[in-house]
Amino acid sequence: MMRRCIALLLAFGSWRASAQVDSVVRDGRLSGWELQTRSGVYQIALTGQGEVVPVYYGPRAHAGWLSAQDRARGNGPFVLDEVPVRGKYADKVPVLEVVFADHTRDCELGFVSAAIEDVENRKTLHIIQRDKYYPLVVESFIRVLPEYDMMEKWIRVRNDGKKEVIKVENLQSGSILLPPDRYFLVQHSGRWADEFQLRKSELVSGVRTLQSRDFYSFENTPWFCITPQEGDDLKECNVWFGQVHYSGNWRIDIESTHSGHVQVAGGINFWDTQWELTAGESYTTPRMSIGFTEKGTDEAARLTSSYIRREILRPSTREKLRPVLYNSWYATGFNVNEENQLRLAKEAKELGVELFVIDDGWFKGRKDDHAGLGDWLADPEKFPAGLDPLIKKVNDMGMEFGIWVEPEMVNTNSDLFRAHPDWALYYPTRSRTEWRNQLTLNLAREDVYQYLLKAMTRLLGEHAIKFIKWDRNRGITEPGWASAPETVQREVRLLYIKNLYRLIDELRQRFPDVAFENCSSGGGRPDPGMLSRMDQTWTSDNTHPLDRLFIQYGYLSAYPANTMVCWTTDYDAGIINLPLEYIFDVAMQGVLGIGDNIARWTDAQKAVAKRKIAEYKDIRRVVQQGDLYRLRSPFGGQRVALQYVARDTSASVLFCYTMGPAPEGSTEETRRSRQLLLEGLDRAATYSVGKDSFSGAYLMTVGIPWPVGRPYRSVVIQIKKQ
Repeated sequence: MMRRCIALLLAFGSWRASAQVDSVVRDGRLSGWELQTRSGVYQIALTGQGEVVPVYYGPRAHAGWLSAQDRARGNGPFVLDEVPVRGKYADKVPVLEVVFADHTRDCELGFVSAAIEDVENRKTLHIIQRDKYYPLVVESFIRVLPEYDMMEKWIRVRNDGKKEVIKVENLQSGSILLPPDRYFLVQHSGRWADEFQLRKSELVSGVRTLQSRDFYSFENTPWFCITPQEGDDLKECNVWFGQVHYSGNWRIDIESTHSGHVQVAGGINFWDTQWELTAGESYTTPRMSIGFTEKGTDEAARLTSSYIRREILRPSTREKLRPVLYNSWYATGFNVNEENQLRLAKEAKELGVELFVIDDGWFKGRKDDHAGLGDWLADPEKFPAGLDPLIKKVNDMGMEFGIWVEPEMVNTNSDLFRAHPDWALYYPTRSRTEWRNQLTLNLAREDVYQYLLKAMTRLLGEHAIKFIKWDRNRGITEPGWASAPETVQREVRLLYIKNLYRLIDELRQRFPDVAFENCSSGGGRPDPGMLSRMDQTWTSDNTHPLDRLFIQYGYLSAYPANTMVCWTTDYDAGIINLPLEYIFDVAMQGVLGIGDNIARWTDAQKAVAKRKIAEYKDIRRVVQQGDLYRLRSPFGGQRVALQYVARDTSASVLFCYTMGPAPEGSTEETRRSRQLLLEGLDRAATYSVGKDSFSGAYLMTVGIPWPVGRPYRSVVIQIKKQ
């Protein structure tokens, strides 16, 4: 048994190995490991009974090897393990629940070994435990990314038996334990067209579960943020935050105890799911990223965005600027043909668009949403000569060409379904839910995977397509697979996501120059698992600028701006006729897209759009690659302000909006312009703001007067270091 402590220490932004010593814990009773980031310390102890337990996670100044569990629990029988299992005491959220061949459902792990390994150029603590009686090996991994104040956790289980099967009923990615305190949860709440709404609530005694059970993440996203202080957008407070890197059913359980402890566990949601772990087989969970900072929720958002942008997005596109795109959906709907698309493309080119995208309606039999899904060939009535003539004309204009697909779905009115009705998920003896007039293809099947790989390879290989908008417009229902063995019936959701990832990964390898956009009825599938495979996310089907201020602000709590797709569209302007400049200013917060019927625009509208697109291109690098400081929240009042700062602090872009008149009864001081303090600048440098110059220190301590005077108006201000 190991009796020495190995520390992972951060020194001057890089890793160094510390000396191994006999003990760094009180009385030499415990040994363990310490993992440090810029702000936090994560400590794990190995007890004399061979138990691996988390000791502390939080600010360095409060770190100590006296177990926080002991202090809070009054030395009672409860000890939370690093990998909590179903077994013995039930007062914890289990990460692992298994059933052995003799029907024993409890698990009891003992320490085997540990090592510090290099995983993807990062120091990673690898701990191996084993059930004390059965042939189950549990390997837990903690990979540390100190500059982001984050670590990644995941677990691999292995059946070392010769013939017996171990049933896995629950296997999540990891668990953390927070020191005793009063805590508040910040989460995303929402629904279709109302995604990413921020909610804050106190964590009282009990279990709070955020989850998906239908492959949709509208109600919650797999992201959490926990603080010990009340109030929104706190600048200086301890924050624990994290995400599950999974695009299927996921869950995050947050248990708050009477003692003030909080346990957070997250990973795959095994609801109605089971995995048969056969002899010699292993299963690895997706990763869960977890972070801690002392600098508040806005810093947690910046750390998460930097982490996703520089570590999660595929390396070939991390630094590539996203093009200004035009999408034809709101202009033509399903009525797509070469003539009307070419007319729109000519208008888009004149405005400065760089990528022209045909949306739904281009493929065989697709006159409405009742037919065609699954038959990924150009409709001969709409495109008698195929797609190539249109693509060539778009390319000759200097624009790249993109196209919409929904590979995971099928209409019953399609050649594919008529040939293979068993390829869809449903139960023959149950009502078949044709949500949005379509069914879900059973991507768990190898033949379905091969069909989609062939169809998408043909589409991308035969045409000069440089962009794919990958949609999925329904959640999963009736996960029936009648021909599958009984042991596979409850594995269908896991196999589906495994093959979905496999499909996208293979297409990326075959077509490395094609960009992918993740879409799911709007923002229904946002997570680092998908963002590791796709370059950007369609944030919401709701394009109303005022609603979008809330949706986009919430999205930017967990994801970077260069993944957030924002369109201008001809929204319902019946109540508030917002200026076109305002509409563009909202859409310029992320990846700018135009979705209006630009063929109907007046010359004045075209002039505004052309000017705004040129302005966006000028500020695009700072917006897409810079650090975001959310100065004023739409959730807190009528004034909204976001400031993007270049990594080297050489430039900044400030977006300010008013969402309406000051509320009746507000004070005169509130109605008047008030100072807006900027952030993230070089205090010693001088910056130009319009025709004036100020020091960075002045802009961050005195600020500028609120620059928008009228309701429903906006301004974009460029700030440059002199």
